[in-house]
Amino acid sequence: MSAAGRNGRPTREELGRSLLEMQAMTPDWLGAFEDVPRAAFLPEVMWPFDVATGRTVTVDKQQDPDSWQGYADSDVPIVTQWDDGTHEGPWPGRVSTSSASMPNVVFSMLRDLDVRPGQKVLEIGTGTGYNAALLAHRVGARNVTTMEVDAAVATTARTALERTGLPAHVVAGDGYAGHPDGAPYDRIVATCGLRQIPYAWVEQTRPGGLIVTPWGTHYTHRDAVARLTVGEDGTASGRIIRPVQFMKLRTQRLPFAGHASYVPENVTGNGEESVTRLDESAFAVDTLAPAPFAIGLRVPDCWHTVADKRDGMRPVWFYGLSDASWAVAIFRDGRPESKVYQSGPRRLWDEVEAAYGWWQEHGRPDYERFGLTVTPEEQFAWLDTETNRVTASRGPAPSAPGSSAASTPSYPASNAPG
Repeated sequence: MSAAGRNGRPTREELGRSLLEMQAMTPDWLGAFEDVPRAAFLPEVMWPFDVATGRTVTVDKQQDPDSWQGYADSDVPIVTQWDDGTHEGPWPGRVSTSSASMPNVVFSMLRDLDVRPGQKVLEIGTGTGYNAALLAHRVGARNVTTMEVDAAVATTARTALERTGLPAHVVAGDGYAGHPDGAPYDRIVATCGLRQIPYAWVEQTRPGGLIVTPWGTHYTHRDAVARLTVGEDGTASGRIIRPVQFMKLRTQRLPFAGHASYVPENVTGNGEESVTRLDESAFAVDTLAPAPFAIGLRVPDCWHTVADKRDGMRPVWFYGLSDASWAVAIFRDGRPESKVYQSGPRRLWDEVEAAYGWWQEHGRPDYERFGLTVTPEEQFAWLDTETNRVTASRGPAPSAPGSSAASTPSYPASNAPG
């Protein structure tokens, strides 16, 4: 069917050419792309992101097979599960909890993984099974182990992998501790976002092997691809490559208790008042911009959200994740200064303002200037060189999960008081 027959969406062949042209997919992955159709791993009812409308839509293969196939062959993310499987009905649920990533993200990370035929690979986050199938096509199904925390999702993926003749080993379990029974691996790749990389993954990777994973801080929901090489000394270190966004590893979801648990109704009467000359453009930026990433590295255990602008006013909120600290900066159009209110054990706004100043003073570094190191004792980010630490040392992630994070985080409304 032509692109015109799919309401202007590309055909699979056109998608392949596009991925090659943007260099997301290297030519050596073209065979896997052609032999392993993404559509074979998608459910009949799915929720793709529609670029034209900027919204997630419902598409039923039985009711509209052309649109379903068109989205399957488009470079868009597709939600395949809501609310950890408790959602029912055709409409989108509250929180997306499993998906098929954009093909350009899938093949970019496979390019970063630099996997060779015959190497052993551990994937954390099976999802639909499409990524595991591509890996199995490349290295052989017996060399691929993929882990999925949701038993129902794992079963569906296993069925799809067997149906397509690429029966990678699917393990239903939490990939946080890796899969020591199959170690050591030449490559470990995660298709979920992390806030701390388990040292177990380093232990289960051969010296010289690679770990490729989305990683970041709780300051934003965005991640960045970290590509770490495991050394003979039992450490893993490497550069941050580029921004992405993935659903988070379930044991590392945002531990946010909700706006109301932090902030009283009378903000002005309960917060210490000050002013800032920072402009709202420091925060109301493209979510893939490097400034929020850098601020998150400098201000640990903090989450922020940028509210919608109303009547020329935009609040930007900050919440401490290890205590009850909060702050809000209230930006108004046409004013050179903005009021700030903050309360709690930490002066969150002061930390954020200082972090933004640090980012500017260091030449407004992009993602590629940052790096990450994981050792048995600690995990830390750095700028330009490993000796130039950006973050304070953090202890290693435990080898077994022990998160206090809620299964689905609660978010403040964009029109919160302020």
